[in-house]
Amino acid sequence: MSVPSARHRPTGLAFALAAALAFGGAGVFARPLLDAGMDPLHVTWLRVAGSALLLSPVALAHWRTARRRPLLILAYGVFPMAGVQALYFAAIARVPVGIALLIEFLGPVLVLAWLRLVRRTRVSPAAVVGVVLAVAGLGLLLEVWAGMRLDALGVGLALGAAAAQAAFFLLSDNLGEDTHPLAVVAFGSLVATVLLGALARPWTLPWHMLADRVHLGPLALPGWTTALWLGLVCTALAYFLGISAIRRLSPPVAGAVGYLEVVTAIVLAWALLGEALTPAQILGAAVIVTGALIAQTAVPSAPAPPRAEPEHPRAAITP
Repeated sequence: MSVPSARHRPTGLAFALAAALAFGGAGVFARPLLDAGMDPLHVTWLRVAGSALLLSPVALAHWRTARRRPLLILAYGVFPMAGVQALYFAAIARVPVGIALLIEFLGPVLVLAWLRLVRRTRVSPAAVVGVVLAVAGLGLLLEVWAGMRLDALGVGLALGAAAAQAAFFLLSDNLGEDTHPLAVVAFGSLVATVLLGALARPWTLPWHMLADRVHLGPLALPGWTTALWLGLVCTALAYFLGISAIRRLSPPVAGAVGYLEVVTAIVLAWALLGEALTPAQILGAAVIVTGALIAQTAVPSAPAPPRAEPEHPRAAITP
């Protein structure tokens, strides 16, 4: 695994928080289309297809990236962009949403296991503690004990989504300095659009809903505006910010901070859709934030550049 030369905690945390905000808004901005009767797979396909369309100029400008690193582009489209969403939707058809989401967000735990057991890399105790706390807080936030039931296939599909999420962190950390993150997102969106198109069958999509009015809380907006937000902010911008965060932090630390995505989703749902928070969810949010704060201490601040030594000893003497 190549290690980026620009590990830097302050900017990495800024990117991670912005990515959590962008990713966390996906559910809120998808809700109006879902409430209007659009199929979840159609909404997911619109999300990646919109990203691919908006980033098509980037793909054209960086076409050499696809020729130079085709396997990386294919992996991005298959695992982080198509795999996570397709496997998650398949899982929630068999297990409760909270349990499926909790299992999916075991991705950072799988990253720690991969680095320690396969790569034989030393993992910071702070990163481990942060991820464990974040997982525990996520369980409280999602209230996974409500309607608990287990289905072997559903759990397996959710674990597949977790593995695809772990691939996002590991692939992002292995981009190299010669590969632009936005180019990877652009080509990955194209691959995901083709793959999810086989499942979503976009020719059956009720396109008229994009012209109809949908309701985002008290706002009445054209359906295309929420679809545009999903493609531009919740996909294109969110993945770019996520990759940038991982390259400046590390996969384990960025994974722990990434749990704030769920906190963001819950808070936005409360602010925009009026969905109430229970005391257990508020406690879970606090535990997740605590885990993220502990995990980020695992990344040292950028070291100060070494002081230049004077070429001649006398040059250092002042009168």
